[in-house]
Amino acid sequence: MDQRIGSSSQPVKGEPVTGAGFDPAFIPGITAQAAGPEAEDAKPTQQAGRPVPEPAGEPDPEAAAEPEDASGEAPEPESGPQEESGAVKDGPVFEVSDRRARFAADHRGVRLSLDEENCEFRWDEIAAVETESPRFGKRFTITVHTPDRRWYPIEIEAAARARFKEWESELDAVLDAYFEEA
Repeated sequence: MDQRIGSSSQPVKGEPVTGAGFDPAFIPGITAQAAGPEAEDAKPTQQAGRPVPEPAGEPDPEAAAEPEDASGEAPEPESGPQEESGAVKDGPVFEVSDRRARFAADHRGVRLSLDEENCEFRWDEIAAVETESPRFGKRFTITVHTPDRRWYPIEIEAAARARFKEWESELDAVLDAYFEEA
């Protein structure tokens, strides 16, 4: 008497589990998830709504032919911050950096950089931005908090402690212009 519940000869196959539970190096917003064996063949075209750049060794055949204007010359890339629609946004911008770290906030969101590691947050991905001035020393700390209770601190070394008040007022102007509390 061999009775099986849900007797089927095929094993149950499910979606492989990914993320921080199985990859300790995975940090949302900073690192990409490790690709599984079935994803090695597929080329990623988008990550979090943004196109993934092609590796330097493989040129994209579509990008090889640059568009030309009526004069036969390739158009020059425009400089300055631009929105996807092509319109330049005017508004407050806050940028501060030292020899290793960089913090930038503008109409697109917040960008953190430490050595070769970078992360970028749109304004709708941010729950709070916190600043801290030490009692002694010249390291100004800016912490970006996300709604999923993660935080990303970065320390910027100032030339003088007098810069801290200036930096806080400039950052407040950017936050007042772009950050909306829910």
